Amino acid sequence: MDIYVGNLPYSVNADELRNVFSPYGEVADAKVISDKYSGRSKGFGFVQMPNNEQAEQAIQQLNDSDLHGRNIKVNQARPRENNDRGGRRDRY
Repeated sequence: MDIYVGNLPYSVNADELRNVFSPYGEVADAKVISDKYSGRSKGFGFVQMPNNEQAEQAIQQLNDSDLHGRNIKVNQARPRENNDRGGRRDRY
């Protein structure tokens, strides 16, 4: 299951995010999204856990929990909506 993690402190990296979720089960991947120009964290990331029961438990336990003074938001990731943001437009 893909899990969205929002309101992350800007100091959190992928390894730390993995460590937050690992007590709940296997973490296949963890990444913090960063700005492609500045390299600075955007304050959210994604965790992938192959076992859905473990993922659900992690979501329930970690949602609205404190991480370095910020209450993180944790829920099942939803597919990105195609809103044409950042896309090229053909100009005539």
